[in-house]
Amino acid sequence: MSTIELTKENFDQVVSDNDFVLIDFWASWCGPCVRFAPVYEKASERHPDLVFAKVDTEAEQELAAAFDIRSIPTLMIVRENVAVFAQPGALPEAVLEDVIGQARGLDMDAVRKSIDEAASTGGGTGSAGGGPAAGEPGPAGGGAEG
Repeated sequence: MSTIELTKENFDQVVSDNDFVLIDFWASWCGPCVRFAPVYEKASERHPDLVFAKVDTEAEQELAAAFDIRSIPTLMIVRENVAVFAQPGALPEAVLEDVIGQARGLDMDAVRKSIDEAASTGGGTGSAGGGPAAGEPGPAGGGAEG
């Protein structure tokens, strides 16, 4: 499956209409972004049941700012309208596959409960922020953090 180009016009609909969306925040001038692109495209072919999307941070500066993207490439995974993973850096193929597997294995009811508990105690949500929250996939093969 080819990747979908996300814009501020279609972002909400794509994320709302799909239970599992991977988002690559990138720019054409970014060397690591260009090197990560074929890895990301191959993963999209291996996982046709998932939505693979890209946000050109130069063309969609508002989207990049809304998600506080400070480094590119940044990979984000959104499951059931919850950002469960966000990490800058070009991931090697094996690490990307591991992260996808961990995200697939998440108990989304438990993730939402953890977010609700953190919000009720005044903590952050852990979503869309730059690192995994409790029960979310950790970086590079480390298993779920908690």
